Amino acid sequence: MTPTMAFVLVVIVFMMVSLMMEKMSPVMTVFVTLVILLMAGMITPEQALSGFANEGIATICLLFIISGAIRQSGFFERFIYAVMGHKNSGRLSLLRMMIPVSAISAIINNTPIVVALMPFVKKWCLEHGLAPSKFLIPLSYATILGGMVTLMGTSTNLVIHGLLLENKQKGFSMFELSIVGLPAVICGLFYLAWFGFRLLPARPLKQEGSDVPIRDYLAECVVEDHSPHIGKTVEDAGLRHLESVFLIEIIRGAERIYPVKHATTLCAGDRLIFTGDLTAIGDLQKTKGLKLEPFGNESFEVWAEEKQHVVEAVVSHRSQLVGQAVKDTQFRSRFDAAIIAIHRHGERIKGKIGDIVLKPGDTLLLLTGPDFTRHREFTDDFYLTTARPNPFLTRGKRRTFAWLLSVFIVLIIMVGMHWLSMFQAMCLETALLFLTKAVTAEDVKKYVPVDVLVLIGCSFGIGAALEQSGLAEYVALGLVHFAEPYGLLAIMAILYFATNVLTEFITNSAAAVIMFPISLSCAAHLHMAPDPFMVLLAVSASASFMTPIGYQTNLIVYGPGGYRFSDFMKIGAPLSVMIMVLTVSIVYFVWG
Repeated sequence: MTPTMAFVLVVIVFMMVSLMMEKMSPVMTVFVTLVILLMAGMITPEQALSGFANEGIATICLLFIISGAIRQSGFFERFIYAVMGHKNSGRLSLLRMMIPVSAISAIINNTPIVVALMPFVKKWCLEHGLAPSKFLIPLSYATILGGMVTLMGTSTNLVIHGLLLENKQKGFSMFELSIVGLPAVICGLFYLAWFGFRLLPARPLKQEGSDVPIRDYLAECVVEDHSPHIGKTVEDAGLRHLESVFLIEIIRGAERIYPVKHATTLCAGDRLIFTGDLTAIGDLQKTKGLKLEPFGNESFEVWAEEKQHVVEAVVSHRSQLVGQAVKDTQFRSRFDAAIIAIHRHGERIKGKIGDIVLKPGDTLLLLTGPDFTRHREFTDDFYLTTARPNPFLTRGKRRTFAWLLSVFIVLIIMVGMHWLSMFQAMCLETALLFLTKAVTAEDVKKYVPVDVLVLIGCSFGIGAALEQSGLAEYVALGLVHFAEPYGLLAIMAILYFATNVLTEFITNSAAAVIMFPISLSCAAHLHMAPDPFMVLLAVSASASFMTPIGYQTNLIVYGPGGYRFSDFMKIGAPLSVMIMVLTVSIVYFVWG
């Protein structure tokens, strides 16, 4: 290994560690890595910027606009109620949901599907007496599986397609990945409906008469100056016998009282930290002299009496709220809402809610004002998990969306018949969206995740550094020499496994870009066409089933489903192994 290779390897290892430790946002981490490689002379400015002029990236951007428009049409919400039926048949309803969802995700980006459908799937489950935890992980996994079927199914496929074209190779055809994707979907859905349904936890998320899900939230109350409980003990004030809510801490100025004893005396201005099932929040409100403390919205009443004003939201990976303390988020002015409770998996949050630093995946209980819906339309800081009606669409608008959707399907068929390239088809559909005013400039800002595109674009420069330094060829040669005595099947299995592990900790597209030059070098050393290795790369980079942080749709359902980290491992590990064996076997016998 040369010093240049060693330097690039060290930089990439530090990038991986930073991504796993979440010290910075993923886009900042990857951008800083790119800058280091650029300043060190490992890549040229042209190579650093190559990702931003890539056909695959441009196609992804257009697909985000199209997916956002289809989501805005309300098609997904009407569709899910139609396909799931009116009977609480458990496995059958799950299968009826997953089959069309996986089919839609073959042509629409996965994240908008899950964001649009999750609140309505959860609502349907609660209406039919079924635990949403039986349905939400399968919803995420069905979109991941469906994305493996076509070229446009996921951004990963388009990124690899763009890289192949840049390297003067034949890119993917529209349905080339279906050779592996369709068997993977069939086996995956069968596993989830029969075995996964049994393994998934049945965690109730609602108490009788409440629309607010049960969650181990953290909330804060203040002992008011006129409270009759001033001078009383916690026991005498009746704060030890609240249903499903537990007093864990009292903050008195700079003093923290933890744990709270029965004989602890209450004082004016004490901040009481409660944890537990906040569907019983009414018990706190009935306690005279206690004021539930929302943050970022001092003008609100303490608790809206109409339940539609209380909503649940999950902080997204792309959120500008990440890394900020609640008190610094300016929630009131930005969203016309107040954070009244916070839930975080796997961590007992201590202290004032206002001092809590938000992380991706945090679940927030929000008290919303009349302008909340309007403000929410222009943010990707969080995903709502409470079903709310879509803005009213006129009959003419519905007809326009139906016509545009029909054109979209026709264009996909034309791409499949090689009459148009994917980029040309998406350009045409986007132009029609603009001409019919189904999408505006403001909508583009809302639909296109700029940070995601920047992250993928920066990854191209990192991939170029791997190739330019010779590190990709060095790793590929070492892999071939290690696994060659065991045959081609072993080489394919190792490549798949390495990419799949990588994608569980960084984004799937970034994992694909980093592993692309290594896979291409393996094909060259084995004197093979790159096709089998690219198919392996596409599937393994997308098949993120074992952790909630590896893929955005998994993170979206993590909190609302009441899942633990171990649930993803328990359900996802067998599925990952099954997809790996299936993919490697098919690729070996069809291409190898």
